[in-house]
Amino acid sequence: LQQVTLYNFMAKDNVPFHSVVFPCSLLGAEDNYTLVNHLQATEYLNYEDGKFSKSRGVGVFGNNAKDTGIPADIYRFYLLFVRPESQDSTFSWEDFMTKNNSELLNNLGNFVNRALMFVSNFFQGVIPAVEVTEEDGQLLAQLNRELHAFIQCLEKVRVREGLVRILNISRLGNQYIQAQKPWVLVKGNQGEKARAGTIIGLAANVACLLSVMVQPYMPATSKVIQQQLQAPPDVNILTDRFVCQLPAGHKIGKPSPLFQKIEACTVAELKKKFAGTQMERKEQNQKEQNQKSTQGKTPPVQTATPTKVDQAEVDRLTAEVQKQGEVVRQLKTDKAEKNLVDTEVQKLLALKTQLARAKGENPAEIIGGKGKKNKKGKK
Repeated sequence: LQQVTLYNFMAKDNVPFHSVVFPCSLLGAEDNYTLVNHLQATEYLNYEDGKFSKSRGVGVFGNNAKDTGIPADIYRFYLLFVRPESQDSTFSWEDFMTKNNSELLNNLGNFVNRALMFVSNFFQGVIPAVEVTEEDGQLLAQLNRELHAFIQCLEKVRVREGLVRILNISRLGNQYIQAQKPWVLVKGNQGEKARAGTIIGLAANVACLLSVMVQPYMPATSKVIQQQLQAPPDVNILTDRFVCQLPAGHKIGKPSPLFQKIEACTVAELKKKFAGTQMERKEQNQKEQNQKSTQGKTPPVQTATPTKVDQAEVDRLTAEVQKQGEVVRQLKTDKAEKNLVDTEVQKLLALKTQLARAKGENPAEIIGGKGKKNKKGKK
């Protein structure tokens, strides 16, 4: 299909296959397959002080994010804001909170809510007439500059920079309202009231523009803004110049805040919740539940009961321990990086723990005892 422009998005370790091997296979098939035109690869996204690991449960993933109660658009925003386009970046809960509170709540959300509340409170929810003067020239020039840069970013798939351009526009809108002081003008004479109308009319239309620009980043937020504006579907057209899409006399809906503040205590809880591995979190949760269930109860007399041993599972884990032990010994022989050796050692210890439990033994005694023995041997 010659009319198709194909974009591929992937992590950097998939580039050789999708840029060389797979296209060669398509060409060799001689069946007129569409070849990739633009291949967009990212660097790695790390988690706090380490790396995301689905297998080890390190980090917050889709199902975890849903359970936090934080809207999906907030995660979408942050992940795109820190998108590792040119170098590795990091998901940090403290930074997540900071970006939400400063960029979304105090910048984008504040501007949209201010503009719409002014329309609602001082103009009965109706967009006032806009008569642009020289005072508005600087704002319009800056809007057009940012809008043109935003379109160029999307054309070149610079997604992260495109989001910065959106935030620049809402920041310009906040500065414009603050400098023009429409809350003072609206209480003045007829000319000052008309000027206040122009300021608020422009601000409301900038909010409409932002609702279109944020669609690919935060679709739910875009929908909410357009619902509050009661914007018609035909506003969803982006040009390289700012145009007022909401005419004078247009009736808006009821404004309400777009974002909520994320408190430091919430972030501390989330950071603690998603620290370590899934096994560690599971064991910690089980320990806490056991402590709650035994509070105020007399501990029962413990009687020794024989532990049923699954010999097949013991044999499997024994083989896994031996195999992982060889991996660790080879890495130490090759003098590999300490981080890599430590990671493989942790895997070995985890396997030994599972093996001890399968045998009905105490993992702490087995692993701890061997560690002491080894140290004496070295002396």
